[in-house]
Amino acid sequence: MPERLDHGFTRLVYAALVSGVMVQLACMVMPEGPVEAVVRAAVVAEDLGCSRVWIPDEGLAARECWVTLGAVAAATSSVEVGTGITNAYTRHPGMTAAAVATLDEASGGRAALGIGAGGALTLTALAIERRAPVTAMRELVVTSRALWSGEVVDRDGVAGGFRRARLGFGRPDIPIWVAGRGPRVMRLAGEVADGFIMSFVHKELIGEHVAAIRSTADEFGRSHPRLCYMTILATTEAARRAARASLTFRLVDSPETVKARIGLDPGTEAAIRRGLADGGPAAAAHLVRDDWVDAFVISGTVQECRAELNALVTAHGIDEFQVSVNDLHSAAEDLSLAAEIVGGPL
Repeated sequence: MPERLDHGFTRLVYAALVSGVMVQLACMVMPEGPVEAVVRAAVVAEDLGCSRVWIPDEGLAARECWVTLGAVAAATSSVEVGTGITNAYTRHPGMTAAAVATLDEASGGRAALGIGAGGALTLTALAIERRAPVTAMRELVVTSRALWSGEVVDRDGVAGGFRRARLGFGRPDIPIWVAGRGPRVMRLAGEVADGFIMSFVHKELIGEHVAAIRSTADEFGRSHPRLCYMTILATTEAARRAARASLTFRLVDSPETVKARIGLDPGTEAAIRRGLADGGPAAAAHLVRDDWVDAFVISGTVQECRAELNALVTAHGIDEFQVSVNDLHSAAEDLSLAAEIVGGPL
């Protein structure tokens, strides 16, 4: 197990009081390097008191998420672990449900399932067509909960069917988080999810997203899903350059209304997609404009980042902030910076 950090303030749950609003700190660690390095970052996150460590499922662009999550679970003891995010296409939905239940068992009840529609970075290289994505997401939620509850599942599905299928183990209340940017995904979250991840959302649209999710939950008589906002905290020019790479595949997967809002024209979008296919996010990063970074990323000095995050949390009732850790070499520094911004005094 990696050596633990000694900050003198290890906490099981990192909750910062920001203008009267309790905000938990979570992190997404992109597994673009050795599993050992991902595990070290997860251990740092736990020592800093993060509530959750999410590992994204990026297909061939990164390390396999379930193997990595198993290693993270073995090296930690209190932090929740889960897919941040996976999709309904790269694996049969039943196998995803089994993987989450197994991770939950191995981690002592610390697993969560985060799902999305599936993006270009993951699906293009595997030649997978994203058919009826919201329907596929709904089916993954419904069948996972049924299997975890010991029910027999017998149904056809967009991404895979079931014939008298039964799992035989699993915790019925494993939390399911939904991520996305379109109105249909937000409605799905309000209807069926335990939480919603606003990942690299245009900051001016956060209020609309939150209102739509809560309105749908009210319509179905459900408790409001927990709200998590995720982006990069960029306090240096190097961090802003890294943000451009992170935005590449997220921008091309954004709703058409968002592309129009920021001025992402079809020619530039096609060029970004070609760059992603040829060399990954770094090869397309130069096509991401500065004003696009400003719209999707929190940047500035530590004090400026803290003030902007505080304003967003207060205005929208956000429950959790998730920092995006994309460089494993600087993961400890990035996580410590996030803890300082989230938890430091204004």
